[in-house]
Amino acid sequence: MSRDTDVLVLGGAGVDTIVYVPELPLPYADSYMIDSGIRTRAGQTGDFVAVGLSSLGLRTHHVDFLGEDPEGDLVRALHREHGIALTAIPQPAGTKRAVNLVGPDGRRLSLYDTSRGHAGDRLPEQTVRALADASRHAHVSITQPCAHALPLLREAGVTLSTDLHNWDGGNSYHESFAHAADVVFLSTAALDDPERTMRRIAEKGRAEVVVATAGAEGAYLLTDGELSHVPPVRPPAPVVDSNGAGDAFAAAFLYGRLTGEPPHRCALYGAVAGAHACTVPSTRTAPMGRDELIERAATFEGS
Repeated sequence: MSRDTDVLVLGGAGVDTIVYVPELPLPYADSYMIDSGIRTRAGQTGDFVAVGLSSLGLRTHHVDFLGEDPEGDLVRALHREHGIALTAIPQPAGTKRAVNLVGPDGRRLSLYDTSRGHAGDRLPEQTVRALADASRHAHVSITQPCAHALPLLREAGVTLSTDLHNWDGGNSYHESFAHAADVVFLSTAALDDPERTMRRIAEKGRAEVVVATAGAEGAYLLTDGELSHVPPVRPPAPVVDSNGAGDAFAAAFLYGRLTGEPPHRCALYGAVAGAHACTVPSTRTAPMGRDELIERAATFEGS
C-alpha cells in the first residue's frame, strides 16, 4: 500500500486572539491599555504541529472541522502558505477559537470558546479511513471527534501519537487517547507525580514512548521501562512566549522518530525546537527548518 503522507494530523485547527498583558494573573481592573496591539491569527495545537512537521520536510496532511467564516479563512491561508494539505470538514457552529493572555515571562492563560462544536460531531469515517490508509503516522488532538476516530486509525495500521497537554492524570476523558497512542506527550504542569503517571500510561496502554515536558526544567522520557531526564536547551534568543512550545517539541520529536533516530535524540530534537518556539511571539509563525534543527541539536549532543 502506498503511504504518500508521512503524518496525518487530526483536529486542533482554529484561531487564537493574542493579548500581551502586564502580568499574570491579571488583577481586576475596569480596563487595560494594550500598547502592543491585540491580534487574531491562525494556529491552535493541530495547526502548529502540522506547520512544524512540514517545516522539517515531512509530508503532512491536516483534517479537522472548519467554519465558513473569517477565522476559517485564516486557517486555510496558513496551510496554503506552508504548503500543507488540508481537509476541512464543514462546521456550521464556526471555527474553533480562543483568547491567549500572555505575560511578560512568556507564560500564558488560554480562554477556549467551547461553543464551536457539538457532542455529535464526527469526522467522516470514509474520509478518516482514506487519509489514514495513505499515511505512515497519525498525530491525534484530544478533541471529542478525534476520540471517535481512534478505532478507525488503529484498523488502518498507522502508528499514533497524541498530546495530553496539562492532563492531571485523573480525568478519564484523556485515557482513550493515552492508551491508544504509541507515543504520548504531556506536560508535568498539573501532575503531582509525573513518573507515576507516565508509567501508568505505559502499563495500561500501548505506548512505546512517553514524554512529559517540564518547561524550563526540560523533559522526562520513559522508554523500555527506563525513565530519564532530558536537560533543558538554552533558547537562542530571549524568551517572549511559551505558546506553541509543546507543539514544536512534539513535531521535532516525531521528525526524529520517523527518520529512525533513537528516543533520546528525538527528545533532544524536541527540546531544541521547543526552546526555539519560546523566542517567537505568538503573533508570528516561524518554525525551525530541518537543517537548523540538526545543526543546533549537534551543539548539545553529549553536553
